[in-house]
Amino acid sequence: MQKFNATKELAALISAHQEALLSYWRMKVRELPAAKLLDKPTLNDHIPVLLKELAAALALADDEAIRSQITAGSSTTHGLQRLENGFEVEEVVAEYNILRNCIHELAEKHDVILVGSAVQFLNNTLDAAIATAIKAYVVQQAIDTKRRREDYLAFIAHDLRTPLNAIILSSQLLERVWLEGNPPVDRINRSLKTLQRNAGYLTLQVNKILEENINLETEAGVKMERRRFDLWPLVESLILDLTPVAGSGSTSIINNVSEDLVVFADASLLRRVFQNLIANAIRHTPDGEIIITANQVGSLVECVVTDNGSGISEDRIEQVFEKLETESMNLSDMGLGLTICKTFIEAHGGTIMVKSEIDKGSSFYFTLPDAEQ
Repeated sequence: MQKFNATKELAALISAHQEALLSYWRMKVRELPAAKLLDKPTLNDHIPVLLKELAAALALADDEAIRSQITAGSSTTHGLQRLENGFEVEEVVAEYNILRNCIHELAEKHDVILVGSAVQFLNNTLDAAIATAIKAYVVQQAIDTKRRREDYLAFIAHDLRTPLNAIILSSQLLERVWLEGNPPVDRINRSLKTLQRNAGYLTLQVNKILEENINLETEAGVKMERRRFDLWPLVESLILDLTPVAGSGSTSIINNVSEDLVVFADASLLRRVFQNLIANAIRHTPDGEIIITANQVGSLVECVVTDNGSGISEDRIEQVFEKLETESMNLSDMGLGLTICKTFIEAHGGTIMVKSEIDKGSSFYFTLPDAEQ
């Protein structure tokens, strides 16, 4: 029997069959990834209360009353609970829409035809509940993120304070002994070693922070923060860092980058590209020479890392930038490093290639556009 004004009938139906409706809803909502392992009370959460609010709102059959009932009801608490349960925001919306479908099926089963005002009131009620739950979810998520960020920054500030204090004290000591005249060499050496050690620690910490902040997604893309900077100092600092790895003078690393060359790139990503290429060259040039060059060529900056080491066989040249090539080439971690290099360079809009010959060495070339793409 069709009923064109079934709002109050639907309210009574929901009240009378609440447990059966909840059971059916739980079965359906467990298809959501976040809901699969939740026990019955946690999964139910505030949905039973929502159903009572829904029945009460539908019985009133008044839009303003519906909004007032739901806004002041359980949906805010439910949204907060679902954030704690690990639901994605889409899953929160989905569980409400599953409830909507379950109510439609319940009505159809009992010959309550939802048309006109009955559908309007049902949708308005559930849409209001969704909006309230999502608002609570998103606001609390933002608060939690802000709190974690503040805690992290406080930890970093505390972690950096110790080496900074050591650097300050060492510099003050150096100044004092220097002003005294004829400073003892051992005291100067101790202070310089303290300065270098703590400056190195600070550098590691800052690099770690920057790497975490970059949040790289090498499959889906790379987040970049480009700016203009001098390239020569970046390469020179890497050479100083990597020279000990090259051995006791057996392999020389030469910076032939133009001293006035300015690039437009993400400094952190570009540093990792050079670091990977130079480190690879060191591994395969146990006794030789590595040369880094970079020059402006039209609208591009062309960079080259060349070595006279063991080289790469011709049948491997086209595969060196592929993932998992490490095992097949048996060349340490070269496969992963070169894959990262290719990802970073292409993210800048550039290209990377290699020329190599067995026992004569390799040259890795890459380009960087001079302007933002």
